[in-house]
Amino acid sequence: MDSFVSRKKRKLSPPPPTSTIEDISALSAPDDESTDFKLALLSSLHPYLDQNVLMDMLLAHDGSVEKASASLNPSDSPPRKSSGVIGYQSSLSGFVSQNSTDEGLNKKAKLLSKKGKTLHLYDPADVAEHTPCSIIHNFLPAEDANALLEELLKEVPTYERMTFKLFDNVVQSPHTASFYVDSYEELQRQKTEYIYNGGLLTDVRQLTPQMRKVSPQVEQAVNSEITKRITRYPDGKKLKYQSPAVWKPNAAFVNCYDGGGESVGYHSDQLTYLGPRAIIGSISLGVAREFRVRRIIPQDEEKKEKSKEDGDMEGQIAIHLPHNSLLVMHAEMQEEWKHSIAPAQAIDPHPISGKKRINITYRDYKASLHPKYTPRCKCDVPGVLRVVQRKKENWGKYFWMCHAGNVPDKDGCTFFKWAKFSDDGLPIWDDSDQAKAGPHADISEPS
Repeated sequence: MDSFVSRKKRKLSPPPPTSTIEDISALSAPDDESTDFKLALLSSLHPYLDQNVLMDMLLAHDGSVEKASASLNPSDSPPRKSSGVIGYQSSLSGFVSQNSTDEGLNKKAKLLSKKGKTLHLYDPADVAEHTPCSIIHNFLPAEDANALLEELLKEVPTYERMTFKLFDNVVQSPHTASFYVDSYEELQRQKTEYIYNGGLLTDVRQLTPQMRKVSPQVEQAVNSEITKRITRYPDGKKLKYQSPAVWKPNAAFVNCYDGGGESVGYHSDQLTYLGPRAIIGSISLGVAREFRVRRIIPQDEEKKEKSKEDGDMEGQIAIHLPHNSLLVMHAEMQEEWKHSIAPAQAIDPHPISGKKRINITYRDYKASLHPKYTPRCKCDVPGVLRVVQRKKENWGKYFWMCHAGNVPDKDGCTFFKWAKFSDDGLPIWDDSDQAKAGPHADISEPS
């Protein structure tokens, strides 16, 4: 499958004769050492253990090499044939030019990964530096994370696969999902007024008690990460079209991936109700899976071949998502990158969820983008908001188009209209929209 690349595994060196569990005091890593350095030390003590296992043990013991090693049994057995589950921790020195690691987002660090290779990141600092994301490990108290997982596992058997039309074929989503909102009133609005993939949602639910308990913590953490992220942007200012308002999650899609074969290919999330420069907070529960991102490279119409620099930027970056982690997709994600959950040849079962991974993607639906305000196509269906990504001409411009064609047994129309937004991401309607929507003051975001 073209979306998911293969890579050669690093050959394991034979264990040094004096490297035993008793030698850990001589190899202890200071707390301020990098994750790569700590992983290398742990690998020297346990050379036949998979790097993912070693990384998980480091995370479980708060980065302590000594404690992680003490919890593992020394192995004198030769390595088993690699299962290709997630891979190994790649050294950043092999992918990032030496003088670029401290440049931040003001001058984007050039990744040396090329098409066909994947850069694996585990450390939160590396994730923030080289991707449009930030990650918080051990986000919730352990008992709260487990309670949330157990609660959602009871809901999962009633989840459904979404059916939609892709080109001329009717397809189903490769995993099950459901949609949650805060109140019964909002539930009714979602079922009767909001359009997804050209039709109405039938499965809309109210937040579960544990989801309701966690939501304020997600809100606080995401807003904190947004503040940190803005300091990395040019001049320390938010991006154009990014909302300056406090991010407030008022809806959540919950996805269940049952086994390593269930995945989702590269995509950008729909912006229709989120607006430009959308930010999403995602909690991962249960089985650890691999979240991959890749930068979108716009092309000239006349360009016949991609340059070497373009090829360098098309390498994938894989972020390891363990149980009880919060991933924040920042304001540059949906317009400039695509993301996926890669299929896994094998997975390590979770003690509570078995082979299942559940993730909750919290979203901030904008009042100004309610379907009663947005343009309708010739099919009399609220349009879907998209952004130009592939072509350099008009790259980054937003537009409305018909989405009725995504409904099985229904053809869409040719409706197209450029979308306009203020620098703060508020929609600017023309006269025809204004007549339908009313005064702008009535549909602006609440302060």
